[in-house]
Amino acid sequence: MRPPPKFNDQPFAYHQEIVLEIATLTNLGTGLGRVDGWVVMVPFALPGETVRARIFRNRANFSEADLMEVLQPSPSRKTPECPLFGTCGGCQYQHLAYEEQLAWKQRQVAEALERIGGLTAAEVRPTHPSPKQYHYRTKLTPHYEPPHQGNFPIGFLRTGSRRALVDVPQCPIATEAINTALPAVRAELTARADKLKRGGTLLLREAGEGVVTDPSREINTAIGDTKFRFTAGDFFQNNPFILPELVDYALGEAAAGGARFLLDIYCGVGVFALCGRRKFERCLGVEVNAYAVHRAKQNAELNQAANCEFAVGEAEAIFASTKFPPNEVAAIIDPPRAGCSETFLRQLIAYGPARLVYVSCDPATQARDIKILGAGGYRLLHAQPFDFFPQTRHIENVATMER
Repeated sequence: MRPPPKFNDQPFAYHQEIVLEIATLTNLGTGLGRVDGWVVMVPFALPGETVRARIFRNRANFSEADLMEVLQPSPSRKTPECPLFGTCGGCQYQHLAYEEQLAWKQRQVAEALERIGGLTAAEVRPTHPSPKQYHYRTKLTPHYEPPHQGNFPIGFLRTGSRRALVDVPQCPIATEAINTALPAVRAELTARADKLKRGGTLLLREAGEGVVTDPSREINTAIGDTKFRFTAGDFFQNNPFILPELVDYALGEAAAGGARFLLDIYCGVGVFALCGRRKFERCLGVEVNAYAVHRAKQNAELNQAANCEFAVGEAEAIFASTKFPPNEVAAIIDPPRAGCSETFLRQLIAYGPARLVYVSCDPATQARDIKILGAGGYRLLHAQPFDFFPQTRHIENVATMER
């Protein structure tokens, strides 16, 4: 029998070195192993590896340790392409073969649906790979603080830190154009560093106009033959190489049930509604951000999408004014990382669209919401992860549900 878990004790001394085997990866991309039943988290250690680790913190029911040496490496371990990997906190998986990154992301979606959503036999399809594993990010936002004792890093948070920055002169997951522009942007900031009173964030965004650094500048991009115009600082998915594949998939799932009408909830600048204009008789996009709706309406005019409408309003209140008959409606829901409010989910259930396609950047909050929807009469057909962010722990997941 496994010994009972320990709580609020000190299983290891500070800086004690231990040897353990790594069993799995957490949803934060951290290796997890056990010593006499006690959980130990070891960043950058991979499943199947035997490692030597040094304890740096004991928490209530697990310990955290630094990876000191890989004694028996995983066959999936590879040499990271970035010399800052392990120091910069931007990537978690550069040391893991890409096929295994995809497999673990599929497994982590399935685990979230089982552990949080209560679905023990959910169909989770193999993770859809990104066409580009590096140089895919079209938006980079390096941070900086005022110089301190001659030190002026421009980059990203150090691994394990909430404040300390790592200087990042190049980023291999950003596009080649951004990396070409980055030295000049850094040099311009460095030249006026002694005048800085506070920290801030730079912006480099690649679009049809090239690399743009002014957040308020208007830019253009496209998904297939659908054109979008917005400002460089606005939210827009920043892996354009896989985005058309996710949009086509989500719209195909929404249309598969024969729905005539599309609700695009949390619509932003109108991606799903406008790209779906030929698949549905009418599309309605709803977004709480009035500026985003303004942009969505402009994008509808840009694409001559007469059958697309956009409305400002809290997602929780949209169904009272929706004229589409629910049995002929498919809804695409693409909420922020926090997921949907329970109030919204209850109203969605009461309205009762025939089909739901839930797009999420956090499988944990998505699984929580799917459990509520399941209790309200919807069943999960399948889930399809997409790898929007290779080399990182992040997962985009599309879940299809029907009434």
